[in-house]
Amino acid sequence: MTAYNPPAQDVAFILKHVLRVQDRQDPANYSMVDEDIIDAVVHEAGRFCRDIVAPLNTMSDQQGCTRHADGRVTTPEGFAAAYRAWTESGWGTLAQPEEWGGQGMPHALFTVIEEYLNSSCAGFTMYPGIMAGAVATVEAAGSDELKAAYLPKMVSGEWLATMALTEGHAGTDLGLMKTAAVPQDDGSFALSGEKIFISGGDHDLTENIVHLVLARLPDAPAGTRGISLFLVPKILPDGSRNGVSVGSIEHKMGLHGSATCVLNFDGAKGWLLGQPHQGLAAMFIMMNAARLAVGVQGLAHAEHAYQRAAAYALDRKQGRALGQRPDPNSAADSLIVHPDIRRMLMDARAFAEGFRALVLWSAVQIDVSHGASDPQERKRADALVSFLTPVIKAFGSDRGFEVAVNMQQVLGGHGYVTEWGMEQIVRDARIAMIYEGANGVQALDLAARKTAKDGGQVALGFLHMIAGECEAADPSLAFIADPLGKAVHHGEAAVKALLEHAGANPVDMAGGAYAYLQLIGTLAVGWAWLQLASTAKAMLDAGEGDAAFLEAKLATARFYAEQQLPLCTALRHRVKAGAGAMMALTPEQFLRG
Repeated sequence: MTAYNPPAQDVAFILKHVLRVQDRQDPANYSMVDEDIIDAVVHEAGRFCRDIVAPLNTMSDQQGCTRHADGRVTTPEGFAAAYRAWTESGWGTLAQPEEWGGQGMPHALFTVIEEYLNSSCAGFTMYPGIMAGAVATVEAAGSDELKAAYLPKMVSGEWLATMALTEGHAGTDLGLMKTAAVPQDDGSFALSGEKIFISGGDHDLTENIVHLVLARLPDAPAGTRGISLFLVPKILPDGSRNGVSVGSIEHKMGLHGSATCVLNFDGAKGWLLGQPHQGLAAMFIMMNAARLAVGVQGLAHAEHAYQRAAAYALDRKQGRALGQRPDPNSAADSLIVHPDIRRMLMDARAFAEGFRALVLWSAVQIDVSHGASDPQERKRADALVSFLTPVIKAFGSDRGFEVAVNMQQVLGGHGYVTEWGMEQIVRDARIAMIYEGANGVQALDLAARKTAKDGGQVALGFLHMIAGECEAADPSLAFIADPLGKAVHHGEAAVKALLEHAGANPVDMAGGAYAYLQLIGTLAVGWAWLQLASTAKAMLDAGEGDAAFLEAKLATARFYAEQQLPLCTALRHRVKAGAGAMMALTPEQFLRG
């Protein structure tokens, strides 16, 4: 088995040379960032994840979590010690608000750590991974008293949090939820109901857990307009145990180190966050942060799987090269000589490196949307982040799983055997396509709310930005700029078709939504590759940097242009086709016999 190695050189290249975050002075917190800070995050956080977190991965998958007779849940061996090291290291506070004890650094830097953590041990990362969104939600919607009481300990990591939305009969359709919140004389609320699929619903990492719970007030209107958000702690301020208990923990396909709980709320005391019946808007602060984090998780699975497969392909000797052989006297050549193995490895590499650049650029836009001095710049960045959030979540998790499966294929039979570690990555990656909003729902969000609702203004603006950079690219980059520019026209045609569907028949819009998301994702990563290639070429021309590393960037950009951008043609036609034949059968015709 191959140990995980944080891709520090690639991350540093993106931060320092492509995005040049050390040169930014706006937002204000970027003025704290210099190359030494970047190096500390890229290398030291990577060392922490490699040495402290990664060794937990295999064991935690085998051991899983345990619910005891008294309702307590314990995490796999080593998790508690690793979490103590995490809080003591201060990495978790890096981008948290200074007002509540955080370091106030850019979100872009913490995004690096999110990738490293998820590649090292995704099950462990499920516990602290939600904290940025939870803190942002309480900070935005909590009363001054709640913020003072809870945020310092949430930011420090002394307490962890959950997001409690789903019920057995209400998954994506939150309007069906039934958990009730009854007002109490002291201003609190008594919550009763059952929530399922609650990641980190209980554990032994922290004494207290802050549950953010969606529930209905007695006078709530039907549907999503009647949902309110509440803060419900495991341990109450007086030190007593609240009325929250673990009904069971799920036995699931992957992420065995993460305690996925059924939580029972039996008159549990909670406090309203935000306004009555406005809970979904408040929860979406946390949900959108989580969706972006899921895209990072897809990247992390792809990176980890690629590293294992590349090492295996270099070591494993099977078959003989079709052309000139490295060693004509050997009985067999390494797998790496075979074009089909190269195809899978290059697909993985092109996705991981391009998507990493897109994710880090998007993280900078998040920082700009929150803190830029120019209101118009904040507004533009916010619109771009909103548009790309479903793309990053769904395209990232779809491709992350696809890469993991392809890397399993590189290992052949060994990819199916537990001790080689690849089948765990496949199992761990699968859930990302479902949680925080299934990917089909993300596609519908992109099509209906992020494109059709504004007449395609943000979508077309994003595509025009890409087209402009293709036109302005140096002629030496024509190998990526020209096919990307042509692919953008397919994106524009897809937006037009989608808008026509939305006006004539929304079912056709929904039918083309998934292909539309895949098209935008393919173009967005292609645009990231244009940035990567442009930077690599400029550095090579100037005699700067690691020549082999930069030449590999140009070769991988060419591969993406040749092998991935042509898919945009087919995706455009799938968008245009709409629902068509997919809705032709009657419901009964789907049954056999």
